[in-house]
Amino acid sequence: MSRQRGDARQPAGTTVPSGRRAPGHTVAALTVAVLVAAGAAMGSINLLVDDVIRPGASRWIYGATMLLLGVVAATLAVRRRIGRWTIFALVLLGDLIYLVIALSVTDPLRYATPLMMLFAAFVAAWFLDGWMLVAHLVVTPVIVAVALAGSYDDVAGLLVQVCVDAGVLDLAAAGVFVLRRRIERLLASTQELSRRDPLTGLGNRRHLEEQARRVWRQSRRDGVRVAAMVLDLDHFKQLNDAHGHAAGDAVLRSVAAALTASVRPTDVLARLGGEELAVLGMVGDPTEAHRLAERLRRAVAGARTASGHVVTASIGIALVRPAEGEDPVDGLWRLLDLADAAMYQAKQGGRDRVATVPAPRPPSAPAASVVAGTADEMGGETADAGAA
Repeated sequence: MSRQRGDARQPAGTTVPSGRRAPGHTVAALTVAVLVAAGAAMGSINLLVDDVIRPGASRWIYGATMLLLGVVAATLAVRRRIGRWTIFALVLLGDLIYLVIALSVTDPLRYATPLMMLFAAFVAAWFLDGWMLVAHLVVTPVIVAVALAGSYDDVAGLLVQVCVDAGVLDLAAAGVFVLRRRIERLLASTQELSRRDPLTGLGNRRHLEEQARRVWRQSRRDGVRVAAMVLDLDHFKQLNDAHGHAAGDAVLRSVAAALTASVRPTDVLARLGGEELAVLGMVGDPTEAHRLAERLRRAVAGARTASGHVVTASIGIALVRPAEGEDPVDGLWRLLDLADAAMYQAKQGGRDRVATVPAPRPPSAPAASVVAGTADEMGGETADAGAA
């Protein structure tokens, strides 16, 4: 049976090939670089305006600070890589730079408003969390107080201004942080839904492909075989026609629950579509694969809906020794095609049984890479429990 492969060729969490940077790190680095460059450009305008910068050393310190911002922005743009600790350091540097600017200008209230710290506040809120974000929120009022201290003769006036400015900055940062967390939860929920079958709660084709990479890697490391099993519910169309799709859906959910309780923790259980399911796992030999398939067959036969509907399953098995350098997704679908052929043999043999068929090796794999269980290896080609 022909299958369409899923489009999840590069799932989240996979290693980025050598020479390529993780997209998230690149976006973060460029975003911070643009913000730092914008701050440097805006701050440099003050150097062109008379009576803004204090005369003497303050002018050189101010100019050096703007130059430092430009160097930081250029470095981030070239490297296109940034980590959590680097962002935290840049946020604190941004707070400190605002203080330097405020102490370098003639009138901080006019030329160095605390709203300049919005750059650091937004970066901290979007990229940091935990104690790092809290540290920034605590540092903000301290920096504002020191920066504006020379502009007020009375402490009360200074405290009011600090509360207003620091409060706005911290509330803005907190608001962006809450928005970011909501977006992250929505994205995580969407990603999880994209990997799950909505009816049964089992993994779908995308999930199966993602897990294949793990299974292939572990199989090569441990020197064991990969087993793929295709399960097709017997006479499911007749059940739908006779009792309605609601009854069919209930049967699928019941079977999914029974199989979930029967597979091993390391196995991958997924719904391929319709009444067809798949199990992907690792086994030491064909006999172990056959025992697992028999357990799954009995689990399906024992599943019963609230209305008393039951079904049986025909199961096909295929085994492989993953070859070094083989693409796991390609190998997965080749293996499932072989298991699918075995499943049809079980159908033709009377249903409600386990079967396997000899399988040719993949064109790119060594001659011994594919293990086709024979009737002797599997302890008999079928295990008959009575036709459905």
